[in-house]
Amino acid sequence: MPMTEAVLVRSELSGLKLVSRGKVRDMYDLGETLLIVTTDRISAFDVVMANGIPHKGKVLNRLSEFWFNFLGVAHHMITCEPDRMPPEVRRHEEVLRDRSMLVQKATPFPVECVARGYLIGSGWKDYQATGAVCGIALPKGLQQASKLGRPIFTPATKAQTGHDENIGFDEVVKAVGLATAEKLRDLTLSIYRRAADYAETKGLILADTKFEFGLVNGQITLIDEVLTPDSSRYWPRNEYRVGISPPSFDKQFVRDYLESIEFNKKPPGPSLPEDIARKTSEKYLEAYRILTGRELKT
Repeated sequence: MPMTEAVLVRSELSGLKLVSRGKVRDMYDLGETLLIVTTDRISAFDVVMANGIPHKGKVLNRLSEFWFNFLGVAHHMITCEPDRMPPEVRRHEEVLRDRSMLVQKATPFPVECVARGYLIGSGWKDYQATGAVCGIALPKGLQQASKLGRPIFTPATKAQTGHDENIGFDEVVKAVGLATAEKLRDLTLSIYRRAADYAETKGLILADTKFEFGLVNGQITLIDEVLTPDSSRYWPRNEYRVGISPPSFDKQFVRDYLESIEFNKKPPGPSLPEDIARKTSEKYLEAYRILTGRELKT
């Protein structure tokens, strides 16, 4: 079967009310609940590519399901099984299998809640420039990918377009109030520690991750995706070295390809060669297999 036949880059569900299309997810309003459809779209440098990555949406959806069940915290997931969803959804079961989630409606907080256990990515850039990350001063002499003495909470704005911007804790306080800001920080770090400890048992380092939270019936609730390769940086323990950016289970093949063709990092995104899409797909599937101990049906 040609690779393109296994890819869903855009959902079209007749009879359902589409309310948004993000970089990866399409969201439908079912009245009391929401239906999230995780497509195979992939973005790099904040630009969505013309074609998708086989099985990517299924990995993100089922891996989020795994973590929601594992973590033991309040979350918005109701079910990932189309046959347990309302009748108007079940008629689209063939399209939705493994890539859909019925969730409770939530009022999202206007911040990304990021936990970092290692100095990498934008945190490394901030540290090089200021010796701190999101206003948190760090010891001198740290290198790229250094493990931090303890995980830190480094929130960011939620950007509708372009990059999220790192912000300080005081800006979170301004946005949501001190008590809520402290709860978000503590919850973010506790979930990160639990997930990092689990990943360690699977031979993986969870370098950093971002969470989204919202209010459901007045309770702070974990929403969106959780601890997937799109929202988290996983490194193989046996390939970790301080001073380099270790290989991760994400879209690095895509980024490297775009750099090789000198992509201008502006829409529209190009079509990815089949071998790049296949290699990226294999990395997502490998992450799912390692973390859950199961093979994803493809």
